[in-house]
Amino acid sequence: MSSKRIVYGFFVVWMSMMTFSSNVFSADFVGSDACIDCHKEETEAWKGSDHDMAMKHADKDSVFGDFNDAIFEFKGKPNRFFKKGDEYWVNIEGPDGKFNDYQISYTFGFEPLQQYMVEFEDGRIQLIPFAWDSRSEEEGGQRWYHLYPNMEKTDEFYWTNTGQNWNFMCADCHSTDVKKNYDLKTDTYNTSWFEINVGCEACHGPASEHITWSKNQTENTNPHYGFDRDLSKPVKEWVFKEGHSTLQPKDIEPTDQVAVCAQCHSRRVQINEDQAHVKGSLLDSYLPSLITSDLYHNDGQIYDEDYVYGSFMQSKMAEKGVTCTNCHNPHSTKLDIPEQAVCSQCHIASEYTPEKHTFHEANTEASQCTTCHMPETTYMGVDARRDHSWQIPRPDLSKNIGTPNVCTQCHEEKDDVWADKKVGEWFPDSPYRNQQHFAVAFYASDINYRGAGDALSYTAQDAKQSGIIRGSALQRLSAFPSKNTLVALGRAVKHDDELIRLGAIQGSAGYSSHDRWQILSPLLTDSVLGIRAEAAGALAAYWPEWNPLQREQLTPALNEYINIQLFNADRGFGRTNLGNVYRAQGDVKKAEKAYLGAINIEPYFVNSYVNLADLYRSQGDEVKGLSLMQKGIKAQPKSGALRYSAGLALLRLGKKTEASNYFEQATVVEPQNAQYWYVYGLSLEGINLNQGADALARAFSLSGNPQHLFAQCDQLLKAKSLQAQSCITQLEQYAPKNVINELKKRLH
Repeated sequence: MSSKRIVYGFFVVWMSMMTFSSNVFSADFVGSDACIDCHKEETEAWKGSDHDMAMKHADKDSVFGDFNDAIFEFKGKPNRFFKKGDEYWVNIEGPDGKFNDYQISYTFGFEPLQQYMVEFEDGRIQLIPFAWDSRSEEEGGQRWYHLYPNMEKTDEFYWTNTGQNWNFMCADCHSTDVKKNYDLKTDTYNTSWFEINVGCEACHGPASEHITWSKNQTENTNPHYGFDRDLSKPVKEWVFKEGHSTLQPKDIEPTDQVAVCAQCHSRRVQINEDQAHVKGSLLDSYLPSLITSDLYHNDGQIYDEDYVYGSFMQSKMAEKGVTCTNCHNPHSTKLDIPEQAVCSQCHIASEYTPEKHTFHEANTEASQCTTCHMPETTYMGVDARRDHSWQIPRPDLSKNIGTPNVCTQCHEEKDDVWADKKVGEWFPDSPYRNQQHFAVAFYASDINYRGAGDALSYTAQDAKQSGIIRGSALQRLSAFPSKNTLVALGRAVKHDDELIRLGAIQGSAGYSSHDRWQILSPLLTDSVLGIRAEAAGALAAYWPEWNPLQREQLTPALNEYINIQLFNADRGFGRTNLGNVYRAQGDVKKAEKAYLGAINIEPYFVNSYVNLADLYRSQGDEVKGLSLMQKGIKAQPKSGALRYSAGLALLRLGKKTEASNYFEQATVVEPQNAQYWYVYGLSLEGINLNQGADALARAFSLSGNPQHLFAQCDQLLKAKSLQAQSCITQLEQYAPKNVINELKKRLH
């Protein structure tokens, strides 16, 4: 069967702390129908589940939306949903600004919303921007709505762009045994799958060996009945221990269950298809997202879509050996028992009564475990998803660093001070309230606080923290190189937790090439592909500096890194990464070709313009680089980086006023970027000193970087401003006395 496949788009990422079976199997896929006779109960539970409905051919059984000549008006323009015989069609606006008829080939999901996909001649399958709200009318559903109402044609997630491309973004998780089959030369897809939806073998693996075992009923050297993985629970028995209000694991025997689920229920980037689905480490097949400020709040609560794994791995549940099926039926994906009973499997009910724990009226929403410990965030307009980090509400943190807490999210008329006081009254002996938390270190790094590096180094080496938190602390250390940082990184690269080693790679970015080689070179022979490749990609940037022996040591892992970028050459980042390697190795023509290819397939991907313009600059052609930047600004008008880079090019060309205009534009487009304000302020010297000082003040307010405050004071002194004195007084908190004294001399 050679039908085309669909990849639904979430940029998920993940990393596993589990160890997987090293046995190599040659089993083949047989299809879910082969499972029915022996596994009737599981099959019935699976039918109609989220997995079963993950993707379907568009037909009368799968389509939930209203295609009976339904009209949905968006921005004053009608969009029509209609049928041609048994086919489903839409008349919507395309990237050319014209309304066209598009046939719906596939459905995606079914509740609380359903999405629809269009297949193009080049093999691309794209998700249209309109979704069907499948909730009941009483809940506000049974309607068409626009998923991204503010999306522009130049945005990555415009419906015909890469962010809504099934082949790259979605297929791997919504179908079984997907092969992307992207042709770099023709920029086309011939994507295939074994089963269109998430069938039995998507989780259990190829079943032919299992079928053979079941027929013969003979002893099998593999303990998993012919499968290559163990999907059982790591904890077989929970026991009561004195002093604990929850049952404790008698023993934890790691299995593959969480890892198998995390292949899709995580934020990750796929790096190959050959080793996917639990053979070795998941980092042999995927690169995980850590706890970053664009995905999570500083205390680890979800912000953007994280698909559960990144949250779960922070939790005490994960530490204690709890897995997905302790709560969820793996076939129906629903809870097996009522919500409260789920928690009471381990949490001794008598210790968690309203009188002792919830302090809200029994049997109300406010008194549910999930209300306080698994708050919901709504994505895609109607899809409420619970946080699986099981946070303990910390309004004391909210008071200091602005993290959300469920108390004031519910009691909107109250503030964090009130919430902290109430928690203190209810739990006066709580070991958690006012307890040190990694969130403070993460917050300090966000504002460039001078003690952030030490706080992050401490967090990275704190054995009480989960691996994903320690790896995330290491990742943030790139901006704070110091002796403490160096110690933390040196220990991290030797750690047996892959997430910690992964975090160390990016965390080493603040060091010189020589120091970075010392830190990362041991990872070039790491047992995990993702670690080896990422270390090689980081060190490849310094290729001209390496001696022949170092290059020889780097090459095997670098070749693996290159193969990963070729696998992802359907995206701008893949081709741009290739260009970076070629440029470092001195192959300018191949580098230029890779960058231009990135621009061609993804004209709104900013890094390709910036890197190619820098290549032109290095060749002495600043004007060509500037022209490229201006082209990029038209293709991606929301980019501050392109305007900033164009401003730098103009400065180098001696056009200061024009450069300052571009820097100002960058601050307008990305007003939270301190660096843009800083350079804009500096560029105004000789043009408008007072305006420049204001810009520098904004830079310091965003960054907390004393250098920005010093520059502001310098500008104010040059402008002979009366504000110079107060600026210097403020700087005294950060700068040494000799610097302050020199500035004060200029006051007179």
